[in-house]
Amino acid sequence: MTTRTTPGSRPRPAAGTARRGAAAADAAPGTGHALAAELADLLGPEAVTTRPLDLHAKAHDASHYLLVPSVVAAPRSAADVAGLLAAAARHATPVTFRSGGTSLSGQALAAGVLADTRRNFAGIEVLDGGARVRVQPGATVRAVNASLARHRRALGPDPASEIACTVGGVVANNSSGMHCGTETNTYRTLTSMTFVLPSGTVIDSADPAASAVFAAREPELHEGLLRLRRRILASPDSVARIRHQFSMKNTMGYGLNAFLDFEDPLDIFVHLVIGSEGTLAFVAEAVFATVEVKPHVAAGLLVFPGVSAAAAAVPELVAAGADTAELMDAVSLRVSARLPDCPEQIRALDVPDPAALLVEFTAGTAEELADRAASSAALFAGLGLALPVEMSRDPRERAALWKVRKGLYSTVASARPSGTSQLLEDIAVPVPALAEASRDLAGLLAQHGYADPVIFGHAKDGNLHFMLNEDFGSGDTRRYEDFTEDLVDLVLGAGGTLKAEHGTGRIMAPYVRRQYGDELYEVMQEIKRLADPRGVLNPGAVLSDDPRSYLDHLKVTPTVEEEVDRCVECGYCEPVCPSRSLTLTPRQRITLRRDAEQARAEGNEELARQIMDGYDYSGVSTCAVDGMCGTACPVGINTGDLVRRLRADAAGPVESAAWHAAARGWGAASRAGGAALSVAKALPSAPIEGAAALVRKLLGEGIPAYDGGLPGGGSARPRRRDDAAEAVLFAACIGTMFGPEAGGHPGGASGAFLDVCDRAGVRLRTPEGLGSMCCGTPWKSKGMTAGWEHMRATVVPALVEASEGGRLPIVVDASSCAEGLAVMLRSAAEAGSAPAALRVVDAVEFAAGLLPRLPVGRRIPSVALHPTCSGTIAGTTPQLAAIAAHVADEVFTPAEAGCCAFAGDRGLLHPELTASATAPEAGGIAEAERARGGRFAEYASSNRTCEIGLARATERPYRHILELLAEATRP
Repeated sequence: MTTRTTPGSRPRPAAGTARRGAAAADAAPGTGHALAAELADLLGPEAVTTRPLDLHAKAHDASHYLLVPSVVAAPRSAADVAGLLAAAARHATPVTFRSGGTSLSGQALAAGVLADTRRNFAGIEVLDGGARVRVQPGATVRAVNASLARHRRALGPDPASEIACTVGGVVANNSSGMHCGTETNTYRTLTSMTFVLPSGTVIDSADPAASAVFAAREPELHEGLLRLRRRILASPDSVARIRHQFSMKNTMGYGLNAFLDFEDPLDIFVHLVIGSEGTLAFVAEAVFATVEVKPHVAAGLLVFPGVSAAAAAVPELVAAGADTAELMDAVSLRVSARLPDCPEQIRALDVPDPAALLVEFTAGTAEELADRAASSAALFAGLGLALPVEMSRDPRERAALWKVRKGLYSTVASARPSGTSQLLEDIAVPVPALAEASRDLAGLLAQHGYADPVIFGHAKDGNLHFMLNEDFGSGDTRRYEDFTEDLVDLVLGAGGTLKAEHGTGRIMAPYVRRQYGDELYEVMQEIKRLADPRGVLNPGAVLSDDPRSYLDHLKVTPTVEEEVDRCVECGYCEPVCPSRSLTLTPRQRITLRRDAEQARAEGNEELARQIMDGYDYSGVSTCAVDGMCGTACPVGINTGDLVRRLRADAAGPVESAAWHAAARGWGAASRAGGAALSVAKALPSAPIEGAAALVRKLLGEGIPAYDGGLPGGGSARPRRRDDAAEAVLFAACIGTMFGPEAGGHPGGASGAFLDVCDRAGVRLRTPEGLGSMCCGTPWKSKGMTAGWEHMRATVVPALVEASEGGRLPIVVDASSCAEGLAVMLRSAAEAGSAPAALRVVDAVEFAAGLLPRLPVGRRIPSVALHPTCSGTIAGTTPQLAAIAAHVADEVFTPAEAGCCAFAGDRGLLHPELTASATAPEAGGIAEAERARGGRFAEYASSNRTCEIGLARATERPYRHILELLAEATRP
């Protein structure tokens, strides 16, 4: 490794221990109940909280820092934000805006007021046929791109965290990503914004009069920006430094290139706000120019004999029009081989010290892509590749390659020791310095004892990422400090930037002066003073004069439960969590337990009690245990596993015995439940609803609620015996308890499936004793182990016999029950009580395979679909859409579709959970109906309880997709 020194560098501070007390800049002397009361009057009491559970739940983000706010507030508008800032200034209390909480550098933390801008700022408006889009800060990048997809457009910034990161963070950090480089990042594609200054001034920069208003209302800021521009332009050294720094991806400090790119103070300020991490103003709305999504793509993995050869090839690849060139070093490739489904070309690599570039070309037409492929083949021949390469257009092969690239984080993070923090950091250097910087960085990580130093990144931008594990629990930070100082020397010595994409935050704030020099650092300080003279906005982020401030407020991650100890607090789970707007998210369920455990370790039992006060309802009762968090989690955590165990631990002997008894008499219990609903449906609903509410009040929320919107009971489960059967039908018990919508198939989903199979010539049988069987989900979701095991002992032998030891597939007519049954049979196979050959198939998937045999006699004009969470997890949503397309002229799936949280009986025990979870999708349906000028002809899903939940939310009759298929194909 080459050791470099930086001109003007300062002596290193003495190594020592982390400082966990509040720094002076973060102190919040006026926080507490007085400010909370004032904010409650301003925003409404429901929008403000000081409850310890809420404060600690909101405190955590994806960084390795932690500050606990004294107040959490959820403003609804720019005017609310202006009022909030004014109140905070009066109380000398800092304010930090938080949206997705995916930031990695500690820029979304607050010791004072944490303003939640995700809850009420999620608006998306597509403009000009997709050429532009107006977005509020709480909307995720994925949601925005879903709205733009039908126009073949997308946001320019494409961060890897797009599932969870929000536009607020994209603007605050000047986000870029794997494709956009510096050409289509936030700075280049944001065309206007509505911002709120700490003074309370609100300006929409798209307004033709905005410049004049800015000058009139903020004369000191307006004149100060002009003065700073003159100061910069008068210094050739300053101009040269800025040009050099922003020729790369660079999110270090403020975007001083705005002074060179613009003359109008308003334009300058708008572009300074981009990347300012909420330290200059709040962005209430932003308008972006979108980019074209080219439909034809080819990707391939170029393997080189070392990092130097890979880096040397980058300029030629960029010149040839490569849209991406993702670098993976030898350790990255070795780690990738551990991933499930890793492509054989990586698993079988036999090169001494390989490096690879994942290269992708895109084109508007197939012909254009073919031309680019031909020219790239000639280019590849001269690059000195270690192995031949094939550029693939197959979406599955390309997805497998990208899974390798994106899976590096999850592989390393999931293998880290329990109790350690995962740090994902990034730097950028000029592309000619990339190879040497990669080698030096690897050496530096090894020198400081960081095992498996995985290095990867966006090679065409000279942007490197690296990961390391660190244990901050001991308080000894010497290794981390020494590494950081050596890293600063390395990067600045190479003419690079210490932050390329992830923002300055707290982690690099003390090094901004080192990177830019005293003159430009003073300019940045003046920008902050002009925009935020009282220092209200996010102190501690971006700029810091304390050389050791990056060691303040380091997060400790104590071991809590095996199910969730791998959590890296990234927040990817939150957008798919059905309880996110009602109570807690998976990340928050985990971090609250960590905070309580840390409080106990420090001897503060009272704080631990306060943190967990209310957790039974917020953390346990209102978790849908749907598993959707596991689909989004980069380390594969299903927080429902933890919640199920907590429910089991909390279950008393009476409740456990009752559910065990229900398992033994499930046939009678399910029929009785259906009969009771039929009786209730035939009577006036108001008295029954009142009686049910009274019983719930007396006996607790373990008693289901009732409302008149529930259907009557269903029919008995079908019985068929056929020695020549091609499949086994496991008709779900929810069809017995809940009947179809009025006018639906009299046999519900199972009756419709039988009709479809009869028409297709498919012979079925049902297992003996089906009426007393269940997939086990009601017991498993509640942690009722004894009842679940009894049901498994009943179901598994019958299905082994009916399926002839697994020769026949077992078809289930409800998506959630298909998932539950698959879990049950898998556990039986692992226990040795069932053959592994038993196969569970969702009836939707089975019926989709029969479509060629099912001519449609009566087409449906339009269908709105609700994909279930179980179908999403099982991968059967495409089959749901295929059946809908087979029978309907128009198929619509709301971009807001997600888990309905009915979760078996959860929607009856906690109807507020289902109401909250389905509200966004109901809004999407309503908006679509307004746009098309009327209702859809049909509304469909693939699970009866989900259909009930969506019917409640939308006041539209949702039916099983198999009912529509049966009706459309009726002779």
